[in-house]
Amino acid sequence: MTSAPHHPPDSALARLFTGPRAAKGVVWFSLPGGRPLYRAGQPADTLYFVRSGRLGVVRETPGEAPQFLGVIKPGEPAGEMALIAGTPHSATVSALRDSEILALSRTAFFAEARRYPDVMAELARLMILRARQSSSRMGMSEPTVFGFTAIAPGVSVRDLAGLIAQCVTDLGFRPAVIGAEGEHQSSEWFSRIEASHDLVLLAAEWGEIDWSHLCARQVDRLFLVGRGDAAPPQDHAPVATTARQVRRLTDLVLVQPADASAPSGSARWVDAFQPERLFQLRRNNKTDAARLARILTGTSVGLALSGGGARAYAHVGVIRAFREAGQPIDVVAGASMGAVVAAGLAMGWDDTEISGRVSDAFVSSNPLGDIDFPMVAMTRGLTVRQRLKHHFGEIDIADLWLPFFCTSSNLTTAACFLHNRGRLRKALRASIALPGILPPVVLGEDVLVDGAVMCNLPTDLMRSWHRGPVVGVDVAVAEGLTASDVARPPSFMKWLMSGEWRHGPPIVSILIRAATAPTARETSQAHDACDLLIVPKIEGVELRDWRAFEPAVAAGYGAARSALSRLDRPLSRLRQTHPAEDMAMTDFMAAGPE
Repeated sequence: MTSAPHHPPDSALARLFTGPRAAKGVVWFSLPGGRPLYRAGQPADTLYFVRSGRLGVVRETPGEAPQFLGVIKPGEPAGEMALIAGTPHSATVSALRDSEILALSRTAFFAEARRYPDVMAELARLMILRARQSSSRMGMSEPTVFGFTAIAPGVSVRDLAGLIAQCVTDLGFRPAVIGAEGEHQSSEWFSRIEASHDLVLLAAEWGEIDWSHLCARQVDRLFLVGRGDAAPPQDHAPVATTARQVRRLTDLVLVQPADASAPSGSARWVDAFQPERLFQLRRNNKTDAARLARILTGTSVGLALSGGGARAYAHVGVIRAFREAGQPIDVVAGASMGAVVAAGLAMGWDDTEISGRVSDAFVSSNPLGDIDFPMVAMTRGLTVRQRLKHHFGEIDIADLWLPFFCTSSNLTTAACFLHNRGRLRKALRASIALPGILPPVVLGEDVLVDGAVMCNLPTDLMRSWHRGPVVGVDVAVAEGLTASDVARPPSFMKWLMSGEWRHGPPIVSILIRAATAPTARETSQAHDACDLLIVPKIEGVELRDWRAFEPAVAAGYGAARSALSRLDRPLSRLRQTHPAEDMAMTDFMAAGPE
């Protein structure tokens, strides 16, 4: 049994595909969940109309995780922009669940558009609306149906979904949780549930095989749920195979013991199931569940921290200001020194611990003091490596409490390198490998140096990781080097006696500045990807001034407080994606041409 169409009955597009005025040549077909309607690069010779079900739009870039762009719901067209422009499709569109599609050839569409100008007018209005939504980073309709499926025994998925639903309610949304009772329901029943709620969570327990497979086929996004304190199953959960077969975007949730101080062994789960993202939750912990609720509702906050030598101490002050204001931070990333601070935040360090560890590692003595004969770098890098090992140990990125990534620059491929798996300290060592100052890191055949060289503020990468607001903190924006910065001291002895040797020779400033000075275009692109940009005014703190901890922290704290005070709504709502706003598209279409 199929669901009733959701499109407005008086919509010009609806009349084009259904009813007495339907165009000749309209073709109906069923598209099973997971099956592509069309792929990026294919010619756009057909206009599609979703009668029931739901389609997902995904941009796939080689070497990167698929970027989920949005959902096309009943009553909405697909492929209209490429059809009108006469260009190939720019994204892949697939059925998120079993769907009914109506199709009209390009020739037949233009013939009907000449007969009924209101069709073209309405389609033009729709394309303008979608373009505006895209430029404002809101995208098209957002995913609203999520599946949570146990892939190992020992976890109550229904309880977890219920706790997340409570947090979703606290955010002002209307959720519904459906268990195995939905296995034999009609699609019309599911459509009524979706129509009356903002989000729907389908929960499948371990052993509910048929229901698990149905969830994998019928949701916008699937979360595989396992026990973080246990090994992954030897025989991989069949539902994961089904999810891959239907090209479902899949995340992994590991439930840790309620008293866990830190996750461990998570990399085994990541290797086994290859999820797009990993989320760690302590059992029955509402704070952790609230983070996932924000991920689902598009209100999660991602924080990206730039490199900038000693000026990156300002990030410590930014984090302190956010915590004092009660602002959530759900996903963190960084480049160079920003990666080090972001890693401390992802590990769950409080303000005191972050300040103490950063101070111990970089302030108490010069981290670049082990000067070496400059064959590949001015220093041996042993001091930095030892300090990273002391503070971050052998922890794996998968065992961090918050989703985290950092960047380095691949000199072999001339591209930004994303670190979201593997040993944390090794990723950080690559991210802070300032060219000429620290030896590069060799990973297989790749030579990696400081992330700031090619991606100093990874806000665009952060944008692809979650749908919520992105906060960028740029401490690399500073005045250029002056003649006094690189002036040769009158004598070597006077340079030693002045104490300037503690900062390193002037060449250090030149190399750091060269590595962390992006072009105006790169800076503009990184800033444009932010929903909130914070640029601390760190006056008097030079890039190699490793002892200037307090003034830099104070500058970051003040800049963050000032930025937060200027917001006209909560930070998590800067990219408001409440499903009620999706009605704007339907209303826009139903209004017809002006």
